[in-house]
Amino acid sequence: MRGAPELVLFDRDATLIHDVPYNGDPAKVEPVDGAREVLDGLRRLGVRVGVVTNQGAIGSGLLTREQVESVNARVEELLGPFDVWRYCPHARDAGCGCRKPAPGMVRSACEELGVPPERTALVGDMGLDVAAARAAGAHGVLVPTPLTRPEDVAAAGHVAPTLAEAVDDLLAGRW
Repeated sequence: MRGAPELVLFDRDATLIHDVPYNGDPAKVEPVDGAREVLDGLRRLGVRVGVVTNQGAIGSGLLTREQVESVNARVEELLGPFDVWRYCPHARDAGCGCRKPAPGMVRSACEELGVPPERTALVGDMGLDVAAARAAGAHGVLVPTPLTRPEDVAAAGHVAPTLAEAVDDLLAGRW
């Protein structure tokens, strides 16, 4: 790819905000360092931004849609507006087409915004983020955390040490 992507999708937990397992409380939302600046920089350049996140706690009965949506609203309050939001409410074993690593959320976000998957990147902290991007025809970038599996890092193809460096690579056409 040459030039910046037209759309950058982000995983939510452990990528844009600190991961709080099964968080249904907006008061516990805390952005990762530099997330607002990274997103604002993309917005200034006219690159669309979105979120694609597995929220299987809904399907498992641990959270309600309202709780997840209130957390998402807080994320947007803290990090600014997103052009598209997608979340998969299905439990891990539901076999749906939207839960990452399936491509459903990525394709749906691209379709809504009229951006081809090949002009889209997905930044996340797990191998399933990169796999969802690949399955949709988009580009995946892995930003590992201490919980990221070594085999996911080895298989990722594009790994960046921080969110800011991941986006810098994309903007510089290194994707």
